[in-house]
Amino acid sequence: MSEEHIREPLLEKKQYYRDCPGCKVEQSKELNQGLSITNLFIIWAVVLCSTLPASSLFPFLYFMIRDFKIAKDEADISYYAGYVGSSFMLGRTLTSVLWGMVSDRYGRKPVIIFGVFTVVVFNTLFGLSTSFWMAVITRFLLGCLNGAIGPIKAYAVELFREEHQALGLSSVSAAWGTGLIIGPALGGYLAQPAEKYPHIFPKDSFWDKFPYFLPCFIISGVSFVVVIACFWIPETLHNHNSSDEAIDDAEAIENGSTEVDKEKTIQNNENLFMNWPLMSSIIAYCVFSLHDIAYQEVFSLWCVSPPSLGGLNFSTDDVGNVLAISGIALVIYQLTLYQYMAKACGTVRIARITGIFSIPILQSYPFIAMLSGIALYIVISIASILMNIISVTIITGLFLLQNRAVEQHQRGAANGISMTAMSFFKAIGPAAGGTMLTWSQKRLDATFLPGTHMVFFFLNLVEGLGILMMFKPFLGEKKKTQLDQLH
Repeated sequence: MSEEHIREPLLEKKQYYRDCPGCKVEQSKELNQGLSITNLFIIWAVVLCSTLPASSLFPFLYFMIRDFKIAKDEADISYYAGYVGSSFMLGRTLTSVLWGMVSDRYGRKPVIIFGVFTVVVFNTLFGLSTSFWMAVITRFLLGCLNGAIGPIKAYAVELFREEHQALGLSSVSAAWGTGLIIGPALGGYLAQPAEKYPHIFPKDSFWDKFPYFLPCFIISGVSFVVVIACFWIPETLHNHNSSDEAIDDAEAIENGSTEVDKEKTIQNNENLFMNWPLMSSIIAYCVFSLHDIAYQEVFSLWCVSPPSLGGLNFSTDDVGNVLAISGIALVIYQLTLYQYMAKACGTVRIARITGIFSIPILQSYPFIAMLSGIALYIVISIASILMNIISVTIITGLFLLQNRAVEQHQRGAANGISMTAMSFFKAIGPAAGGTMLTWSQKRLDATFLPGTHMVFFFLNLVEGLGILMMFKPFLGEKKKTQLDQLH
């Protein structure tokens, strides 16, 4: 071959739109190839603020419903508690797609700021609830107006280089999992302060009149600080016609119209509901979400239930202790072991493996209730740690599948669809879990799966279905290269 036919490979130099916040983020990623701990903390803080109000009520909800005097007998308390827990997710179900579309059009940052601000307002009002319906309405409005979780997942992908996206999304699931632990711990430690800490919160004081306000107030205070900090976070959405993060054609910057743009326009109109890798991962995510929220509801209610109903007879402090230990272990796992396990096995494969181990752990809970003293605390703490680690591992893998199945211009809407579907199932979860626990506690003398054996059996059925959905034939073949990297 003659020298004139030899061509040196051309180095592509990306061109960026001036005054575009998304392009500035892309430039920053090119210049700084390291991992930004600040960006990880931003994502972690926003997700934590959105998760804490969703979970902090579990330890004291039983007692709150009892104080409302709406339940006719003790076994019915779990039934009403389920509806308070479900109202939050019902509100999120109705608006998540809308918030995703808003973030695609106007940016991730304003939706994130507004979402965290609603926590400050409506979580505070929930803590001041004096009736069952006030609690339901404030939780419902909080779910409707807090649309930050969907956009923050898209934000976590867009803020990091590709090699760090897994860790960015794992920070979302880690913060979510941590919130599901720290929230109940706060609720357990700080609810009913006049009874627990009478030397600090005297009888007949404001804190005695509103015994569940203190944990809500603390969470709202932290959220207010995060709202202020979010004014300085970068925006990742591009404000020009092209949906790509970077433009290779310099003429596109000046003219705004090329064949590349036409191709992108066609891509913009792609129907997300026909994207099977996206939709299959969302379906699996919904099943696991149903299991997780039902498990959280059942676990807290089961812990505080009396031994006569198959419970552990824990106080809110006891539940808080167990969940706090689980939270610390979860953070350590996410910062250390998870990264090495994911690299060795792949994020989806490790999710499948860990998911299988959750089934015997969960079915052992009724037998754990037979223990007492320090043995009970140790065993239930270990079981809680393992269940929460498994949950975060599975959710992280599904987050990666969802966000790599679509381009940036559809990420907000895709995560909105995911959040809507997930929230619908999580709206069902607390009511279903509470109802199932109440029913199981009324059949203590049954021959087949008596008492709480039944409720944990049903939780395992849901978990098993979710695990089956994570195998390759179900996930589809589109975006094969990206999905194979995750496996």
